Amino acid sequence: MLNVNQLRELIIKPALTDLLMYSEDASELLVFTCAVESNGGTYLKQINGPALGIYQMEPATYNDIWQNYLKHKSNLMLIMMNNFDIIRMPDEKRLVHDLRYATAMARIHYARVKEPLPSHDDTNAVYEYYKKYYNTNSGKANLDGCYAKYRKFTCF
Repeated sequence: MLNVNQLRELIIKPALTDLLMYSEDASELLVFTCAVESNGGTYLKQINGPALGIYQMEPATYNDIWQNYLKHKSNLMLIMMNNFDIIRMPDEKRLVHDLRYATAMARIHYARVKEPLPSHDDTNAVYEYYKKYYNTNSGKANLDGCYAKYRKFTCF
């Protein structure tokens, strides 16, 4: 499991600042996502599935972001090229070994949502947003399990 304070300060904040998308709300949503999806960074590849990295992004989602979102966002694409050493769409395996890049991609995934980010200090709202837009209604995440993982990750 990663140290949550180091994740916030050394990975999430710099990556989101480079994306021009940093906020405390975005940071905590990503901490929550990491806590639930990979057990705080314990799993870099889904045990019986395709998801990759500390946010367990599925290759289909990754490809969709690149093919149907980023290609229409030239300013964001330029930011990615300048700040994340990208010339063209990287192999999805980069989500496993590049924490800054994985963080940027998870934040971009949430940026596609028109609904504003939930407040960082409203854990219930963070869960609802995560469940609706990242895990989806058909996903396995549930309220009690997510809270337990989040508390374990953030209350060391």
